[in-house]
Amino acid sequence: MKSYRIRRGHKYRWLLMGWLMLTTTLASAQTTAIGGTLGAVGSDTMAGLVLRWGEALSARYPDITLQFQAGGSASAPPALVAGTTRLAPMSRPMTSDERQQFIDRYGYPPLELRVARDALVVVVHRHNPLDALTHQQVDAIFSTTLTCGASQPIRRWSTLPDTAEWPFGHIALHGRNLASGTHGLFQSSALCNGQFRRDISEHPGSSAVIAAVGESPNAMGYAGYNHLNPMVKGLRLLDAQGNAIAPSIAAIQRDEYPLSRYLYLYVNLPPGDTLPPAEQAFISLVFSDKGQQIVQAAGFVPLPEQRRDAQPQWP
Repeated sequence: MKSYRIRRGHKYRWLLMGWLMLTTTLASAQTTAIGGTLGAVGSDTMAGLVLRWGEALSARYPDITLQFQAGGSASAPPALVAGTTRLAPMSRPMTSDERQQFIDRYGYPPLELRVARDALVVVVHRHNPLDALTHQQVDAIFSTTLTCGASQPIRRWSTLPDTAEWPFGHIALHGRNLASGTHGLFQSSALCNGQFRRDISEHPGSSAVIAAVGESPNAMGYAGYNHLNPMVKGLRLLDAQGNAIAPSIAAIQRDEYPLSRYLYLYVNLPPGDTLPPAEQAFISLVFSDKGQQIVQAAGFVPLPEQRRDAQPQWP
């Protein structure tokens, strides 16, 4: 009887091992069965983040390849409307005109997903004594219209607090180009939809803005939070109550920093339809713990879990 139990135990053990091997094989087959080329067009601010998501997706599904064209947020809506992409990352929300053009073409709105947090930061040279600015001062420095309520433009360092003895005269300004979502969002949020000064040096990426300001003690610029480095100082901004808020992860995540923003992913998904498996796998990764860890590793701010759960339902 004892020997019989042993043989029977061996038999069940081998059956269990066989079942586990079969289950693993089937799971592996399901993982590698998802394949194809994912196309995405949009924000250059999000280029590094999207490519990191793509690498993580390909590591899990080796037959999936991500091809991302970083033409700026302004390039995303036309690509969605033309049908050349189903996924469109943007560092600003779509305008009403962009959304309407999509609706006119397809008869339904694009699916809007908020995938991460970010902020626009006003930066100066690391040795600059300036610490904080009001909303009106930012507008007076970067615009010609003074739409936010300043009484006169600010063009020289000597007219700002803490910089009376800063040995530089004219403020040399740097910013993003017209195709950038960062440019459009700074115009609407920081300049109250006013007009930029024409003498601002425009750059194709935030890293170029940071480099220019880091090399020039008389410079000031604006860039995405994830591009900050020791070459520059990110200024605190005064909120409506007069509190000087630093651009920190906690302040951005809680939407306390005045120029905080979401990063978006727009998707062409007809009502009642389901996404192809590769697109489903990509979006699932974005909102997973792994995907949000990638957000933080890329220098952005991950979504709080409750905000992940509040996303629109997608098939």
